Amino acid sequence: MDQKRVLVTGIGGNVGQGIIRNIRSLKMPIEIFGCNTVKFTAGNHLCDKFFEVPFAYDSLYIEAIEKIVRNHKVDLIIPSTDYEVYYLSKYQNQISCMIAVSDLETAEIYLDKYKSYIHHEKHGIPFAKAFLPSNYSQEFSETIVKPREGRGSRGLFFNPSKFSGFSDEYMVQELFKGNEITTAFYVNRNNELHGFINLERTLENGATNQCRVNRKYDKKLEEILMKIIRHSNIRGSANLQSIATIDGDIIPFEVNCRISGTNSIRSNFGFEDVKYTIEEYLYHLPLSNPKIINGVAIRIMMDVIYTEQEDSSSILDNSVKHFIF
Repeated sequence: MDQKRVLVTGIGGNVGQGIIRNIRSLKMPIEIFGCNTVKFTAGNHLCDKFFEVPFAYDSLYIEAIEKIVRNHKVDLIIPSTDYEVYYLSKYQNQISCMIAVSDLETAEIYLDKYKSYIHHEKHGIPFAKAFLPSNYSQEFSETIVKPREGRGSRGLFFNPSKFSGFSDEYMVQELFKGNEITTAFYVNRNNELHGFINLERTLENGATNQCRVNRKYDKKLEEILMKIIRHSNIRGSANLQSIATIDGDIIPFEVNCRISGTNSIRSNFGFEDVKYTIEEYLYHLPLSNPKIINGVAIRIMMDVIYTEQEDSSSILDNSVKHFIF
């Protein structure tokens, strides 16, 4: 295999860090660059080179990314945040390498949770009903109010007593009780479902804390995924979040049009979407087949220790001596 260079964005978060760990596990001749809006993060030690960049919505972001690509001969960008997916899709013609993103229309639909609902409603795809606060008239017995362009499970309000204080940058969604199911799926270059995995999970601080493989709803969720793919141009890895109610109904409530945070877990349960991304975008190889196995995972906290350092100003990448404890 030829030597390649991959830039992973958002390496300060668990999504980007998981992507890098998955790439490392492939033992392929890939040099890994990382970027983030903060200079020093827990992901720096995973990168061969690190770059600080503006936020994706900053006017200088695309210029900064293209400079990295051009100066360091990057072959592929794998974004790990929703805003980066959107802006990299919007301006991909200005960047001189492959980018693992869906087309702009799809990225825009799934950046905005209310637009996601409207799109699914239009095409008869199951999705939790939603209103803008200005149009909500007590239609639901229980509600969740969330930012339309939120990051993870942040900024949520459950059953607020009034809705007049929320702008239409939020949406009011019907709240369902049950088990949360996160479904990672991969759509190949022929717009075909390559495979998927369902994990039943619990959250802590907006991210998966514990999860287990759950095959009980595979058939129902596969039918929903096929409808989503039929009516969108999702490309590569994506993630559907749903509630499985006590009656066994599946209620999708969000789609993330990118590799999601459980990538480091699910690769060990037979669904290797980071590997499929590398195979398809970087080496143009036939995709490995998913081989789902049962399993349970829990996340723990560990420390990256840099000894003999006065401060973090010179700690940019894995060239600085460190160890994990």
